[in-house]
Amino acid sequence: MMGSPPTLHGVGGLVVITGGEGGLGRTLHAAFEEAGHAVLAPGRRELDVTQPDAVRDFFRRHEPELLVCNAGITRDAPLARLEEAAWDEVLAVNLRGAAHCAAAASRSMLRARCGHIVFISSFSALHPPAGQAAYAAAKSGLLGLSKSLARELGPAGIRVNTILPGFLETPMTAGLSEVRREQVRRDHALGRFNTPDAVAMFLIHLHRHLPHTSGQTFQLDSRIG
Repeated sequence: MMGSPPTLHGVGGLVVITGGEGGLGRTLHAAFEEAGHAVLAPGRRELDVTQPDAVRDFFRRHEPELLVCNAGITRDAPLARLEEAAWDEVLAVNLRGAAHCAAAASRSMLRARCGHIVFISSFSALHPPAGQAAYAAAKSGLLGLSKSLARELGPAGIRVNTILPGFLETPMTAGLSEVRREQVRRDHALGRFNTPDAVAMFLIHLHRHLPHTSGQTFQLDSRIG
């Protein structure tokens, strides 16, 4: 019927989640499997996103309808004391690695004339704390990458979006002191953190029920900035 929305995207299709060994990656993996998708969630040993040849080989063998670029690391330090190798590593994983994966995965999406790429960025991309220059620069870069790719790939029916999950209690944040944790909690208008389960539910909804949404950035916690 003319003007009807397209069928729900993604029921049962392959989902690839990079950084699959992390707290958010494991939760996304379980949620998408429960929703009926085939899921691959490789950790760094299975897919090192900093190695372009390995990335290209992986996506020649696996053709996702949804790619979630979730791999990320932090190496926080004042910029004057941040080793150049640490700076390079943060950008290689968080920004260049995501770009490598998006470029490789988009090849099969272009042939299929559909697909969805989601970058996992961070609140630090917009409001970084002191001592997080490399991480903030990399995560901020994802915002520009996402919008550019949304325009580039949109004519082929491929969506590109970015999610800022918010502060999550995962292994990545487990090393923070209780004092710092409470400081961050006070920045939330609701006085509570987001959860990996809530992020997963939002991402499934975005992928399967919002087929006209692309080029957007979604902040999922209650920090106002």
